[in-house]
Amino acid sequence: MSEYIIDITPENAQQVVIDGSFEQLVVVDFWADWCAPCKALMPILEKLATEYQGQFVLAKVNADEQQALAGQFGVRSLPTVMFIKEGKPVDGFTGAQTEPQVREILAKHLPSPWAGLIEQATEHQQQGEHDQALPLLRDAYQQSSQQVDIAKMLIANLIELNRCDEAQALLDTITMVDQDAVYQQLVSQLELKREAARSPEIEALEKQWGAEPNNVAVACQLAVKLSEVGQHNDALALLLTLLKRDINIGEGEAKKIFLDVIATLGKGDPLAIEYQRKFFTLLY
Repeated sequence: MSEYIIDITPENAQQVVIDGSFEQLVVVDFWADWCAPCKALMPILEKLATEYQGQFVLAKVNADEQQALAGQFGVRSLPTVMFIKEGKPVDGFTGAQTEPQVREILAKHLPSPWAGLIEQATEHQQQGEHDQALPLLRDAYQQSSQQVDIAKMLIANLIELNRCDEAQALLDTITMVDQDAVYQQLVSQLELKREAARSPEIEALEKQWGAEPNNVAVACQLAVKLSEVGQHNDALALLLTLLKRDINIGEGEAKKIFLDVIATLGKGDPLAIEYQRKFFTLLY
């Protein structure tokens, strides 16, 4: 049995159910052997206790054997489930419930599953480690079913990393109802970041590349400079146009830079995955 699932006895009832509830949520399941709905509900509770890995403790009380405790909590029917915090019941239900119904009740009393990711990402950001915060925020955004507040955190992190195209794409998904002061601030920050990235050197290379579309060396220089200021999408798109002409164009220099940019993005990065896929289509 999981360490988060405990059979309650007269000896441990006070420690687990009452004292323990001051440290974490305790879900008390009152059941009995003769109760069919109890036997349907218990596997659901046990599964969730194991899945949540200590965010709550499941305290199983055999109401026939622990009649005094059941009476103390006013149990009148089985199954009865109570949510205990700081020594007091804060929620509960009677009768069998489906797994989604139990999850919904738990969600009201537990941190979201992605709260830890946000906390870790914030710590990295405070240390200026925005590159390490990025995958954590991406995971939190997906796990939260793309919550807007997390999207805004992710956008801010992308802007810090000069990943302007990705930040813009995510900004474009935010509907008018959520375009608050934070959204407007992000729009302004993104605009400033784009302006700062337009260095004279990049503009000169872009002009030269426009005039000399067959100058592979200039295109490679431009791609490197774009990548250095975080415009990875533009850099990869440019290099891909070269590789489509010849996979080994420029004596393999374009391919080397292309793969270096992807490596810089990191394993699992959506942009890296997108361009890896495009690269493989050129190979096969």
